[in-house]
Amino acid sequence: MPDIPKHPFGFKNRRRDPDEWDKTIIAFQSPYRLKDLCIDQSQDLSNEATQTIRQEFKVRLANTEDRRKSASLLIEKMYSWRGYDSPSLNQDPNKITLVAYQDEKVVGTLTLGVDSPDGLVVDQLYKLEADRLRAQGRRLCDVTKLAVDPDIKSKQVLGALFHLSVIYGRNIHHATDFLIEINPRHALFYQRMIGFEPFGDEKLCPRVNAPAVLLKLDLAYSDEQVKKYGGLGSSAQGVKNIYPYWFSKEDELGITQRLLRGE
Repeated sequence: MPDIPKHPFGFKNRRRDPDEWDKTIIAFQSPYRLKDLCIDQSQDLSNEATQTIRQEFKVRLANTEDRRKSASLLIEKMYSWRGYDSPSLNQDPNKITLVAYQDEKVVGTLTLGVDSPDGLVVDQLYKLEADRLRAQGRRLCDVTKLAVDPDIKSKQVLGALFHLSVIYGRNIHHATDFLIEINPRHALFYQRMIGFEPFGDEKLCPRVNAPAVLLKLDLAYSDEQVKKYGGLGSSAQGVKNIYPYWFSKEDELGITQRLLRGE
């Protein structure tokens, strides 16, 4: 009898109801604990670990008009007070918009653009820089429309959004690099916390009517950081970046397998 392949964290080898999967990509808790979406979450989990849980989050795809509107409202809230313009999200086959929820309230969003013949958003300002990478055989994605509600004090929301974008970009679409346009005032944060590197001079971005610089993240670097620190949370003493608040490498592999299976 052939061996039955085992899946990480006890995932059952069965498909879920399509509407149920459409609702949630992953559920996680702060402090860090990944919840298996393939088990009955109504079962009794009362123990010392669950008693410390303060917040629970879910991340979903903004694959309906209502979800895109909800994400756009958060983006507008976060961008407008800085005086930035923020066009609403639209359906695009080359974009993946992730939305984080807490108790059905949108608390974070990020849009990942996958390179295609139509190009990327960053091509509007930094096409020469992007084409230089393409000429080297690099496969690109860009990160746009990033917003996290300041009332949410969990680093895991930002970590989850970025890590899921890497899972989609690197593990599923085989990207090698992420590009992001960022206000120069915030560039140092992304360099220190995630490992982005400067890749383009400061320019005025007409989309948000604000200055921007281009940063690049080599996804091989992020993979190394996940292997070292992913899932450690606050126990990662002395680590200054945000990778301890990403999922563990084992969890990443399990999430990737489920997405590839289309469960």
